[in-house]
Amino acid sequence: MTTYPPDQRDFSRSAPVRLWEEGFAADPHRYYAALRAQGPVGWAELAPGITAFVVTDRRAALEVLHDDTRFSHDPRAWETTVPVDSPVLGMMRWRPNALFSDGAAHLRYRRTLIDVFDLVEPHDLRARVHRAVRTVVGRIGPRGEADLVEEFARPLMALVFNDLFGLPDSQGDRLHRGLARMMEGGPEAAAGEAEYAGYVLDLVAAKAEQPGEDLPSRLLDHPLGLTEEEVTWQVFLTLGAGLEPTANLVSNTLSRILGNDLYYSTLTSGARPVTDAVVEVLHHETPLANYGIYYAREPVAFRGVWLPETVPVVVSYGALGVFAEREVTGGRHPSDASHLSWGAGPHACPVRRHTLLIVTEAIERLTQWLPDLRPVLPRDRLAWRPGPFHRSLKALPVRFTPRTPDQPGDPT
Repeated sequence: MTTYPPDQRDFSRSAPVRLWEEGFAADPHRYYAALRAQGPVGWAELAPGITAFVVTDRRAALEVLHDDTRFSHDPRAWETTVPVDSPVLGMMRWRPNALFSDGAAHLRYRRTLIDVFDLVEPHDLRARVHRAVRTVVGRIGPRGEADLVEEFARPLMALVFNDLFGLPDSQGDRLHRGLARMMEGGPEAAAGEAEYAGYVLDLVAAKAEQPGEDLPSRLLDHPLGLTEEEVTWQVFLTLGAGLEPTANLVSNTLSRILGNDLYYSTLTSGARPVTDAVVEVLHHETPLANYGIYYAREPVAFRGVWLPETVPVVVSYGALGVFAEREVTGGRHPSDASHLSWGAGPHACPVRRHTLLIVTEAIERLTQWLPDLRPVLPRDRLAWRPGPFHRSLKALPVRFTPRTPDQPGDPT
């Protein structure tokens, strides 16, 4: 039985806030308020029976994010306490990559990722996004209606990331189907993890046999000498962290833009940049809402709570963005990052610049091709996918004047 210091809160007998419920997807702010009412650190469930401490205070979050002497990303001590069929294991189990490593191993993995992404020139990435938008608009444009989640954002990101990682476009459905199921953390999570892992294994094996001008080949050839297994897990991380959250950032941003006539008119006229809408989404509907997962290296008192080493400590970017929004006065600069969605400290997102470029170019290009997008439903009637980790729309139905990419006056 765990003995708690008398001045530290013991949540072990408290009812946790259940982040896996359908209600959380519908109204996360209510759940974040319940967590915040408990103090800087609250008590939650990520799945039935899988508890976690959740940090909702910005200063406390920055302390966790920057303090790698007390907090680790390595989940292996926690894994020994979790049933092997837990639906959140696909997102949380240890793998030898930059996300789940600390110290020298983390620096080595992170260095390889930064180096290979630095080789992707902005003009080249922009051209890849433009080609992908043209392809997707070619499919949906003549119909005059579409779901911007399943028929634009997800297939678009599959095209872009397949291009970067060197797989044919035909593999896109397999890619985002497995990822989506894994991230929801529901009953199909294990099947989704297996499908996605098989995709990555096939990809790295193909690049080991026949290298190309793509990210996996460059990782295999990096001077730091990653093994094929290590490259597999770096790709598992970067492809997964890139595709699904970036697709969600695109669709969440489009929902915010299209749900506001004034916003959309200033966007299409160029008076207001897409980055303004992206920043708003990172505050209100950040795609990876609860995926800053850490573990105390040993039992420690933190902000009035006793943290054992076998219980996850989750930095809630979703809650941080909401509460930071309430504290802002006098407007917000487009580069404002008080939401902390990109992380901070040693594990801060190393490809933030690439992600922002992909998202802003995708939205700008879409609204150039289809300048009269009209939402079918008001924003408060849109449905969100369940799951503790992400903020992801189920659908974003729109209508527009039918057109094809080869019409006169189309963007080039």
